[in-house]
Amino acid sequence: MKYLKKVDKILLIVSLILFIIGLVMVFSSSNVTAYMRYKTSPYYYFIRHSIFLGLGLVLFLVMINFSGKTVGRISTVLMFACIAALGALLVIEKSKNNAMSWFEVGRFTLQPSEFAKVITIFFLASYYDKNKDGLDDFKTLVWPLIPCIIIAVLILLQPDLGTAIIYTVIVAVIFFAQPMRKITKFRFIILMLCAVLGVFFLFTNYSDKILTKTQAERLNIKKPCDRLLTDGSQVCNGYIAMNNGGLWGKGLGNSTQKYLYLPEPYTDFIFCILVEELGAVFGLFVLILYLILLYRVLKIGANSVNNRGKTICYGVFIYILLHISVNLMGIMGLIPMTGVPLPFISYGGSFTICLVASLTEVQRVNADNMLSKDRELKKRA
Repeated sequence: MKYLKKVDKILLIVSLILFIIGLVMVFSSSNVTAYMRYKTSPYYYFIRHSIFLGLGLVLFLVMINFSGKTVGRISTVLMFACIAALGALLVIEKSKNNAMSWFEVGRFTLQPSEFAKVITIFFLASYYDKNKDGLDDFKTLVWPLIPCIIIAVLILLQPDLGTAIIYTVIVAVIFFAQPMRKITKFRFIILMLCAVLGVFFLFTNYSDKILTKTQAERLNIKKPCDRLLTDGSQVCNGYIAMNNGGLWGKGLGNSTQKYLYLPEPYTDFIFCILVEELGAVFGLFVLILYLILLYRVLKIGANSVNNRGKTICYGVFIYILLHISVNLMGIMGLIPMTGVPLPFISYGGSFTICLVASLTEVQRVNADNMLSKDRELKKRA
């Protein structure tokens, strides 16, 4: 109970507002698809998303009491579980939507690559905090990156290029945020730039052998409305949805583009439906909430009393920021669509649970910061 009293109130309130907006929009954007395409109840996705949020609440109440050592031990075990699960996907899971990314568990699905992002943040934070005095040693610094590289390769083999890139960026940001010597950091930056150039060369010259036909088509982001019969139709219909909404929207539930023009309007393109129904002003309001949330996460990290807390907050910050950026740039046609959900708003069980877990750890870092300050005040008194 003492940890619940020390959570960041602004972060908690903003998170709850975004989750409520997401729940409302999941129902509004999914009811037509559920009834007309899948011949099920209009409340189908709403009920399932409500269950995910309920599980998230339980997870929050449990995880907020976990110590850093407990999370570190659990995350180490789960890292190897992620490697095993991702490896198993390549062997036993059938292809879905040109990617093998999910396990079917009854009427639900689990996406190991999504869990891997958050588990890796916790794993690296615990490892680098435990070994913070030995980061000048090359082996100590690089050793935890080995399981991360294995996970990135397994995700890429699904093939899920978008998730693999996001995962790699998260790991890179956490790595370079560690208190290592400047010369060591400079060398790794040079190494990373060489790797990026190498990947760019491979995609430029051998993209037809590395990517599937669908993925290669997605790399062409010019004039998506000229490709209505292929992958461009979704982006173009997203444009139409946002244009229909104008400043104030057509009213909640009054979207026309959710009538099967967008194949799954409750996931990748849910922001388009939000703007169509509630308007660009409300869309801007959601973006402001994102900025407030990200600022609070960064502030908690900056005030952290240890390296573990800083690493978790910076990792969660880049995790959420990447999902927001990649999703919004995708629906705007600035980058290829990668199937990345919009935090808090998009439907999805695995991502919702992971988002709650990541924010819970940020709140625990804040609680530890506050309790540490209280102890210091008592000593001075």
